[in-house]
Amino acid sequence: MESVQANITALDIAVIVGYLLVVLVIGIWVSVRTKTGEDLFLGGRSLAWGAIGFSLFASNISTTTIIGLTGSAYATGIASSAFEWMSGIPLLMLAFIFAPLYLKAKVTTTPEWLDCRYSRRVRLYFSALTIFFTVVVETAGGLYAGGVVLTTFFPDVPLWASCLAIGMFAGGYAASGGLKAVVYTDVLQAIILLVGCSITAFLMFRSLDFSWTAVRDALPEGHLDLVKPIDDPSLPWPGLFLGVWMLGFWYWVTNQYVVQRVLGARSLQDAQRGALLGGLLKCVPLFIMVLPGAMAVPLLPDLPEQDMVFPVMITQILPAGLTGLVLAGLVAAIMSTVDSTLNSSSTLVVHDFITKPAESVEPTMARKYGSICTLVFMIMAVLVAPLIQYAGGIWSYLQQAFSIIVPPIVAIYFLGAVSRRVSERSAFATLITMHALGVVLFALGQTGVWPLHYTVTAGVMTIASCLLHLSLSATVYPSREAPEEMLIWKPAAAFSKADGTTSGLLDVRLWGLVLLAMMAAILFAFW
Repeated sequence: MESVQANITALDIAVIVGYLLVVLVIGIWVSVRTKTGEDLFLGGRSLAWGAIGFSLFASNISTTTIIGLTGSAYATGIASSAFEWMSGIPLLMLAFIFAPLYLKAKVTTTPEWLDCRYSRRVRLYFSALTIFFTVVVETAGGLYAGGVVLTTFFPDVPLWASCLAIGMFAGGYAASGGLKAVVYTDVLQAIILLVGCSITAFLMFRSLDFSWTAVRDALPEGHLDLVKPIDDPSLPWPGLFLGVWMLGFWYWVTNQYVVQRVLGARSLQDAQRGALLGGLLKCVPLFIMVLPGAMAVPLLPDLPEQDMVFPVMITQILPAGLTGLVLAGLVAAIMSTVDSTLNSSSTLVVHDFITKPAESVEPTMARKYGSICTLVFMIMAVLVAPLIQYAGGIWSYLQQAFSIIVPPIVAIYFLGAVSRRVSERSAFATLITMHALGVVLFALGQTGVWPLHYTVTAGVMTIASCLLHLSLSATVYPSREAPEEMLIWKPAAAFSKADGTTSGLLDVRLWGLVLLAMMAAILFAFW
């Protein structure tokens, strides 16, 4: 990978070091209060909605927005920002459908809910799949993003060494302090990101004379359009409306790495408000991260690598000190993904594989196992991360990997939540069949035989998975016994005050409407 050096001052380095010391202090402070497995994995089920919402924002935003989406906006336009603001759709589903179901079942992991609804084999299949993709895709992707940043500023440092340094730091406090340490540092990271990136966006816009007309004139035609032609290579319109939110369903509704914060909520109210706050915050990156990436086209026309856009951009736009603050936020976001994914993967191992139905694990031993798993997964991710540079950009790496596994997962979770008729044997058969087909289509897509964009493929495959699950349950594998009532979603209960909805400004129904309005406004403004 060809390198571009961006210069930083001693003041910038001092700001970054100061931030890292604060994170380290938080990790140590929480770790001495972490005694049991529940403390490590769910923060003692004591998380408030504000911490949940900011943590959802910060933990997700690392690889997908700051490095990946900024680079994508630079190279192909802002259409890929749909993966950010359209996150509101699955987060609404999390808040009003799945959070009530998860908390009623008192599960520690999202695969554990599959055990309650279907069977242990479905649970273990999905858990193993989640661990693999979380470590190989999410954690390694976060380390690679961090490595790109460090090699931009320090080109003599090998990419693998940068990945190792970030992995050791983030893995250290995740292994010792667990989810609460992750969430507390996430809140700090989210604030730094929002402030720093807002300043960057302001200065980028100032460089173009605060003129939206000047921005449009300086960019290629269609660069600022969200709805692209059907043959567009970046994001065709069928993929925008059909595939994007379905890919997000896996991430925001079923992925342990994200949902773990909701499972650690102190109440259903906090879980729902936290999910909706996360959705509202996800509307912001379009304006403070993605659009500046597009504005960088006329200002930084000769970058050899799109993944270098953000670190180079901030060093040329921001003054000393502020560069360090924004870079600290960037490093913070990267570590936020790494620490979150490591903690969630260890949670899955301990609760889904080590803990057996008839054998419980002592709380102190669960904490020990979780810490060991976190460190092992960190080493694995460090080994994979440098290889991502050959995958055609981090955004492509992440989304193509997700498009393979998402469709049948959407089918078994959604239909399992809303229908009593879908069966366990049908769920397992749907997972195996559609994942095998997904691998085949992915391989055909790489050779050019399969012409559809991966977002369109994901949407079509999701619909096919739902139809397969329903048809198998109705014919070949009918349900042998009805599921428990608490495992099936009841619309009236999900929206009623009895389930934690309050009136006034804290009414989650009002928050849901505001989130829908914001997504609609973005779509029509950039149509």
